[in-house]
Amino acid sequence: MKNVNAIFAILLFVGCFWACKPEVKEVRLMTYNVKNGLGMDDSTAYARTASVILKENPDVVAIQELDSVTGRSGGAYVLGELAKETKMHDTYAPAIDFDGGKYGIGILSKEEPVNVYRHALPGREEARTMLLVEFPHYIYVCMHLSLTEEDAMASLPIIREETARFQKPVFIAGDWNVTPDMPFIQDIQQEFTFLTDTTQFTFPADTPDCTLDYIAARKVGVDLIEYASHVVEAPVESDHRPVVVDVKWK
Repeated sequence: MKNVNAIFAILLFVGCFWACKPEVKEVRLMTYNVKNGLGMDDSTAYARTASVILKENPDVVAIQELDSVTGRSGGAYVLGELAKETKMHDTYAPAIDFDGGKYGIGILSKEEPVNVYRHALPGREEARTMLLVEFPHYIYVCMHLSLTEEDAMASLPIIREETARFQKPVFIAGDWNVTPDMPFIQDIQQEFTFLTDTTQFTFPADTPDCTLDYIAARKVGVDLIEYASHVVEAPVESDHRPVVVDVKWK
């Protein structure tokens, strides 16, 4: 009887151990400034742009420079075109009215979002926006920051406030129009850990000589286990090269 009780106790302990052990989550993140599908060869081809995404097979993609039914895009909703090609969910955030339609940013995702939030960011050359998309286990944020350094810095308090509202992990991504040596990158590292290698160049796509595209994780709310990143070899499809991160956390 004692042996039976001992075996039962061991099984109970093992069961409790596995039940209480934190579940490991993993996701493949991507960010890509697609320039409306316009390549370095001055040719627009949404299927070609989508093929870059499909080859990497990300779970979620932050996308910048997207027209929605503008004259420039010939009336096309560019994010929708990419969504059809990749068979992903599209979430759009217009930043400005442009050429009879809208211009902004978006997120493609394999999972359907549970919530979507949009927030204006400063930009004196053109208004900017931040798109926050919530999934069951994390938040993904797309940002295309101002070309003006002062406006990028003025975006920091907004980014901090909006991302601090969530209890789950928050990942931020996009073309931030700042290089690693600029104050914005130094300051944002107080709250965020960079998952991309800031020494790997992303712009211009044909002969990259600087880094403008990033993915980072908010330090609070995520226990990172491991992560690895790479810049995608895509020299023609846009003027930026996309960046991909594989991340695991508990």
